[in-house]
Amino acid sequence: MSESQALPQKVQLQSSDGVVIEVDREVAVRSVLLRNLLDDFGASIVNEGPIPLNNVNEAVLRKVLEWCEHHRNDPAQTADDENDTRKRTTDIDEWDQKFMQVDQEMLFEIILASNYMDIKGLLDVGCKTVANMIKGKSPEEIRKTFNITNDFTPEEEEQIRRENEWAEDR
Repeated sequence: MSESQALPQKVQLQSSDGVVIEVDREVAVRSVLLRNLLDDFGASIVNEGPIPLNNVNEAVLRKVLEWCEHHRNDPAQTADDENDTRKRTTDIDEWDQKFMQVDQEMLFEIILASNYMDIKGLLDVGCKTVANMIKGKSPEEIRKTFNITNDFTPEEEEQIRRENEWAEDR
């Protein structure tokens, strides 16, 4: 790649509500989606204007970028990371726990955005946060926590319990 084709150090991202946010390239590439776009199209995509992120509004994008900024120097995840105990635990770093102390709507928007933008570390943190909210609760408590209406009849609930006895804690 010649000097004139070198990738700029700043990238402009445009949220679904039209707000343009400039971010360091090394922060943006925490997203596999953005990394692939920059790798595939190079400086040309940056020169065409902001990269549209049509599924992420400004508030959520700013929150996602805050996480990416904090984790900018984390090592890139490898395929081996997919098989480790990281996936079997709901432990969350202290900074990430505080970061995820948001209302449920924002929490779920962060999860959706991290999935769309392919930011595995943030997706893991979001899903672990939800798992911790559920852990140890009865179905009734979970429904109350997430404002879910129980639309099962008592007979349907009993059938589901029988079919899933194997999953009960013993």
